[in-house]
Amino acid sequence: MSPRQITVLGECVADAFTEPAAGRNELALRVLPGGGPANTAVALARLGTPARFLARLSGDVFGRLFRAHLEASGVDLSYAVEAAEPSTLAVAELDAQGQATFSFHAQATADWQWTSTELAGVDLADTACVHTGSLALVRDPGASVVEDFLAAAAPLATISIDPNVRPLLVRPEVYRARLAHWCGLADVLRLSEDDLELLLPGTPPEQACDTWHAAGARLVVITRGGDGALASLDGERVRVPAVATPVVDTVGAGDSFTAGLLHHLGAHGFLGGRLTDLSLDAVETACLFAAKVAALTCSVAGPNPPRQDQLTPFPTEKTVVRHLDATH
Repeated sequence: MSPRQITVLGECVADAFTEPAAGRNELALRVLPGGGPANTAVALARLGTPARFLARLSGDVFGRLFRAHLEASGVDLSYAVEAAEPSTLAVAELDAQGQATFSFHAQATADWQWTSTELAGVDLADTACVHTGSLALVRDPGASVVEDFLAAAAPLATISIDPNVRPLLVRPEVYRARLAHWCGLADVLRLSEDDLELLLPGTPPEQACDTWHAAGARLVVITRGGDGALASLDGERVRVPAVATPVVDTVGAGDSFTAGLLHHLGAHGFLGGRLTDLSLDAVETACLFAAKVAALTCSVAGPNPPRQDQLTPFPTEKTVVRHLDATH
């Protein structure tokens, strides 16, 4: 089955990685197009899912880089807004394990200035799923506009949200205050264990899943880096292992996992509604596929997700652990 279109809404960010410079007291930056939602749209398109990206793209040098990168990956930009504001910049420092620490330059940049008029004309007739998250859901003035768009889209498509908490830009309590509302809109909630610790400090993952199910999300997936992922479908759980790979860096791995998950669900006809036909077996298979996509992203520098033809020779060990909570 050919997957139907997935519409992604959110930011593009210029990811600037520090590199040694030729002279003393100098710092060189290597800039790659990034941003969680943009990375997800690119990964979806490269996997073969028709992906449309709702973005506010600046006309500056970074905005031109974003547009070229998205179009080269086959992302539909027909509803992208030509924004007057500058692009968002994030400077990344990598540790010995390839984990990135970002500092953001995001004051009054293009990504957060959504207006109701800009999203009012978006046609979702061919869209099976709307995915968003990260800073677009919490940065004013556009955050409430994005939430209203999701509410209007919910009767037409599956809704997927990745909070992607960025505490250096927005206090975690802002995410916490809105998360129950997002779960009421979302069918799929994908987040990292770092996000979990910021949103519900000290809470066991299983308890967090039940909290978010109670708020409305049917499928919750918590990615745990090298420890794989925990997926919970209405309280039925499955743990999926990570795929072993040499790690260059982990930038964009979570975004690629989300794309792999949504691509697989869409290719098998599960997107387009409230996931009523989805089984735990299907969730397990989709997460195993998503883990493979994330691993390949970690094996190269920056947020550079794989294309479909790169996945075939890449093995996935199917070792899963399931349990059914007594309360479900």
